[in-house]
Parts: sequence; structure tokens; C-alpha cells
Amino acid sequence: MNFAEAIMEIKTFELSNQSGMTVTVTNVGCAIISLKVPDKNGQPRDVVLGLDKAEDYLGKHFYLGVIIGRVGNRIGYGKFTLDGKEYQLATNDGKQHLHGGVEGFDKKIWTVEESGPAKIVFSYVSPDGEENYPGRLAVRCTYTLSQDNTLRIDYFAETDTKTICNLTNHSYFNLEGYDAKDIYGHVMQINADQLTAVDEALIPTGAFAPVAGTPFDFNAPKPIGQDIEKAGAVNSTGGFDHNYVLNGKAPAASVYAPGSGVKMTVTTDMPGMQFYSGNFIDGAVTGKGVTYQKHSGFCLETQLYPDTINQPHFPSCVVTPDKPFRSFTAFKFEK
Repeated sequence: MNFAEAIMEIKTFELSNQSGMTVTVTNVGCAIISLKVPDKNGQPRDVVLGLDKAEDYLGKHFYLGVIIGRVGNRIGYGKFTLDGKEYQLATNDGKQHLHGGVEGFDKKIWTVEESGPAKIVFSYVSPDGEENYPGRLAVRCTYTLSQDNTLRIDYFAETDTKTICNLTNHSYFNLEGYDAKDIYGHVMQINADQLTAVDEALIPTGAFAPVAGTPFDFNAPKPIGQDIEKAGAVNSTGGFDHNYVLNGKAPAASVYAPGSGVKMTVTTDMPGMQFYSGNFIDGAVTGKGVTYQKHSGFCLETQLYPDTINQPHFPSCVVTPDKPFRSFTAFKFEK
């Protein structure tokens, strides 16, 4: 498919409810382009970083708002073994495989299976061998907006042979507004007592690191900016870019922006969540009239652990014809 043909298939959709929330999405990567919620003054505020046009999501965008797959996060050296066979994936992040490869699910034009005022269902079939992953994987992603201003994402993927899968959404939030300068004043709480420890390439070592007494402890609410420099000095990440081992308490996380009065809570059935503070946004991407800079937004990527396929004691990302991938994540907004 050439670019002109791709443009013809690109569509945008708006979900809305009677509580003042609207969500604009596109079938390019299932990207969330905008997410408007009432602020403390009852005014709509767009709280996600996004691009100007749906077709822009075919280009470079730091994964703004998209669905990540086949496997989100990193796979060490792009290698894994399944049933005795070793697979070599693209190393598109230094020596590591990141977010599904060179052309992951974020760059695909998804089929719209169903659309309505408050619900949309996208599907995509990843053929056997795509990005060198084994097996045909049929994926479905459903966005549902409820009257209590909750956006729920349901993921489902089934295969014809054993393969691996770890789907997530990569929205960058700024609850002060997409055009706010930074995220430092956001007050964050994460219900996690441990991180998956990583090496200098951000690949898990297999160990678990307690967060107590470290810059990574968000069990008690604190501003993101309070310890961001200390966290960034660890592994030279430039901020937070770590997988939290969720302790099962609900919600998984909550974030409050004092300026707008908007609060977001995150619930999920996934065991992990990557808190990423937008460390590598470098001014190369402009959307909605704003040039996005370092720490313009934050991501809470619910997931199985990074490089989980290479750590036998981590939660399994293996899917089979009898064991499909299923998960959900819900983002609730209040003022």
C-alpha cells in the first residue's frame, strides 16, 4: 500500500458522554489524539499529547497515544527462544528490541469492527513472520467511554501457533493540559513496593529492587519533579523509565494536577506498569501547535514485565491457540 492509498483508509472517531468528556481516536495505531475532561472550573481540558492530523501517526511521534505490539517495552538484544528455536528481532533501540520493532502495531492502519458514540473496536491481523515474530496474531482493541469519565481499554489477541504478546497503550498525559510546560507539579501515587531491576541498557537483570527509601518510591503521593533528577541519574535515564511491580492494590496509580484540579486513576489486571516521564522527547515532534520537549508528558504503560520472555520467573507473555492474550486498563478522570 502506498502513502496515497493509506491516506484513503485513515479515519478519526470521537467518543463522548454526558459528563463532558470526549476522546478522539484514529485507526492509525489506535492512537488517542485528544482526551478532553472537565477541569476544576468545568472547562474542557485536553490532557494528552497528540499530533495535528491522523496521518501524522504514520511518521515519527515517540509513540504518542498508540497501541504497542506485538510486544511492548524491551527485549534484550532482540532475542528469545521458543520451543527450542531462537528468534532474532530487530534491534531498533541500540542493541535492544523496543515496542514491536521497526514497524510495530503503532504504525499499522487498523480495521474498525464497530463504532458508536461511546465505544469503538479496532482489529489488526499480524501475519506469521511479521517483524520476525512467529505465528499469525489476530488482535482486537476496544475503547469504551463510560458516564463516570472512565476510558477503558480492552485487549484481546489470539494466535494459530505459539508466539509472544504484550500489548499496552502509550499515551502521554499532562493533566494541566497538552500545552503545559512540564509534569513536575503532578502529584503521583503508585501502589508498588518493587521495581524490576535493570542493567545499563534498561534490560531487567531478573532481580527485584525495593523502592522504599529510593527516588522511585511513590507509595505515598509526591510531586513527580521532587526526585526526577535523582531517578534520572540511575542508569542515565534522564528521569523515570522503570517497570513497577504492582502490589495488587487498587488503583494501580493515581495522579493529580493542582493547577487544573484534574485527577486520574489507573486500574488494570496487568502485573506491571512502566512509569515513563518523557525523558527522550527532544523537540523533534510538534502537535496541536506545540513543540513537545523533555518531560512534557508522562506514560503509565500497564504491561507484563519488560524482557519477560527471557526471565522464566517473570509472568509469561507466551500465547497459544488455547491461551489467548487478554487484559484491560481503565483511566478514570475526576475533578
